[in-house]
Amino acid sequence: MASAPLGNLIFRSPAAVPARKAISNCAILRSASLVLPRSLHFFSRETFSRPPKATPSQKYVYPDPIPKFASAETQKFKAELLKKLSKEKESFGNDLQTVVNVCAEIFSEFLHKDYGGPGTFLIEPFTDMMVALKEKNLPGAPLAARASLLWAQNYVDEDWEDWNSISDK
Repeated sequence: MASAPLGNLIFRSPAAVPARKAISNCAILRSASLVLPRSLHFFSRETFSRPPKATPSQKYVYPDPIPKFASAETQKFKAELLKKLSKEKESFGNDLQTVVNVCAEIFSEFLHKDYGGPGTFLIEPFTDMMVALKEKNLPGAPLAARASLLWAQNYVDEDWEDWNSISDK
């Protein structure tokens, strides 16, 4: 059996070994090889004597909310939500404008205090909308909160990027 050293390992040429069970009276040969390290010390003792040092992670700082953007986006949100929920007039009755105002107020607060661009979109304002609408006994709370969330997911980040690309020029 021939062997060839490679680094710390010794490779031995495979030997033909018969299978344990013969199939259809024909011998099946399989190769077996053995890899033995020259040294049992793969790592020095110093490798594990001290814990590895972690590199401090760099924190990404999101930009502060932009009040002018928040005001403009709130107006757009309010108009689009009113348009969307008007199609469900029977769900809201005479309370449609009140429902839209409650949603717009909560959305505006989020944009003014928390939204700093893509990556800072939160779900909490939309759950707050549903809770506020239910507490005020206004109809269609789930429908209004869902419509608000869907609109915001589709437009807020994109509008923010557009706003900032125009501001940069």
